[in-house]
Amino acid sequence: MTWTQIYDPLGSPLWSPLLAAVPVVLLLGLLASGRASAERAALAGFLAAALMAVLFYMPSEAADRGAWATTVLAAAGYGAAFGLLPIGWIVLAAIFLYTLTVETGQFEIVKQSVASLSADRRIQALLIAFSFGAFVEGAAGFGTPVAISAALMMGAGFKPLHAAGLALLANTSPVAFGALGTPIKTLAEVTGLSEIRLSAMAGRQLPIFSLIVPAWLVWVMAGWRGMIEVWPALLVCGGTFAGVQFAVANFHGPWLVDVIAGLASLIALALFLRVWQPRHIFQFADERETNRSGGRGSRRADSDYTRKQIASAWVPWGLLTAFVFVWGLPEVKEALGTTSPVIEVPELHLRIARDRPVVRERAVENALYRFDWLSATGTGIFFASVLSAFWLQVTPARFVRVFWTTCRRMRWPLFTIACMLAIAFTTRYSGMDATLGLAFTRTGALYPMFAAMLGWLGVALTGSDTSSNALFGSLQTITADQLSAAGGPLQHLGADSAKVLLATANSTGGVMGKMIDAQSIVVAAAAIQQPGQEGPILRFVFLHSLVLAILMGGLVMLQAYVWTASIP
Repeated sequence: MTWTQIYDPLGSPLWSPLLAAVPVVLLLGLLASGRASAERAALAGFLAAALMAVLFYMPSEAADRGAWATTVLAAAGYGAAFGLLPIGWIVLAAIFLYTLTVETGQFEIVKQSVASLSADRRIQALLIAFSFGAFVEGAAGFGTPVAISAALMMGAGFKPLHAAGLALLANTSPVAFGALGTPIKTLAEVTGLSEIRLSAMAGRQLPIFSLIVPAWLVWVMAGWRGMIEVWPALLVCGGTFAGVQFAVANFHGPWLVDVIAGLASLIALALFLRVWQPRHIFQFADERETNRSGGRGSRRADSDYTRKQIASAWVPWGLLTAFVFVWGLPEVKEALGTTSPVIEVPELHLRIARDRPVVRERAVENALYRFDWLSATGTGIFFASVLSAFWLQVTPARFVRVFWTTCRRMRWPLFTIACMLAIAFTTRYSGMDATLGLAFTRTGALYPMFAAMLGWLGVALTGSDTSSNALFGSLQTITADQLSAAGGPLQHLGADSAKVLLATANSTGGVMGKMIDAQSIVVAAAAIQQPGQEGPILRFVFLHSLVLAILMGGLVMLQAYVWTASIP
């Protein structure tokens, strides 16, 4: 038996999307309200998704409805397993490495070394959240940059909420090229379009936002005046990243865009700070009160440690960077992945079929869980932790004790991540996500705007730009065919250019949804070791996410109707 998805279970273009939105609205509503813990909100969202799937999306003619209910549970189990490995394992390993450095006192040295570049919190956020976070996104993706950047910022003295919110906000522009270009490569596979053309199109959209996001980040922290005070640093940081991002995406491809751009931005800003510092040192209100007796404060914080001590303290983070980069290389990942068993998910593999208009032809869905115990990025981070323990002279007994303590601290965040992915996979395999996506395709001439918003929705639902592209990439090209046909609003572009523009918009619009997807919010809360703060984090970033997504949609509209020469 095969479950062929239905996309309008209530026979209404209004009520069916509202029905499909119930699990997501319930989840985000409970998180934002602060009246339910993240694990309870996630569990409630999952129960709602499973109930909607069984009552409204399950094939009505099925003789054995119990078997289809088992299929729904199998989809949830598949999602939960994916939530724990690779995603949960990344977060656990990153927090373990961070805890090791705190336990041994080395993070205090790291914190002072960052402050020695500049005591200004605005500059520190640009260095850690934007430049270094973009590098980690380019090398690994899948929540790694949020986990590492948020932990680093909190350790450097940022308040937990600011550390999490700013790390999420900064992790936007790089996402489409994350994990060595995986989202663009996936988009090319599902649409049949040229990988190089999609990369070039994204490279003509995202650099504009790579200039905006650093300024936006500082504005959120310090207001308009505080942003103007550091405009030279913003120009160096964002300008370097945007320029390199444009050049690599257009003339090389999607694979190393963020790795090279992130490193270039980090180095350029660090060098610039040797000759320039902001006139006024910005710190948060509670810090200003603490330091008030010291006057204005120094433009740089002097370090109490020698260069040798600082270099030694940074070794664990250097090892993390090296392992994350090496583990992300396709050749290494493929070689390590040969030991990973591939499991056909019982009651789900080849039992669900997507149908028109989401795909061009009816296609049966695979459900293959790859147990990437060695090739997962989290394993690379764990190996970095092992070598760091040797470097920091941590005894085996202390190593085990710190790891066990970290596991206990992370048990509820990991449970929450598993529930979040259970929701995502349940909505995907039942067809609820496609119901929401199809609602956007009814917007006619405004669709280029909503193509980006569809990507935003896809990432908010799945937690991944890669997954969103796999989910909605084909739907974007089908819609492009319809809109570019004779008499359509995009007929002036032709089918080929319309497909490239709208498919890419799915990925570039999706990056703005990364900061509000439930998975990333839970990862951020876990990284700052503040379980229960998911609601405040969501409220901190939601409006920024929505406004940036609308701006991306406006850019796509401009490219569709005015700036058509920008389409490669």
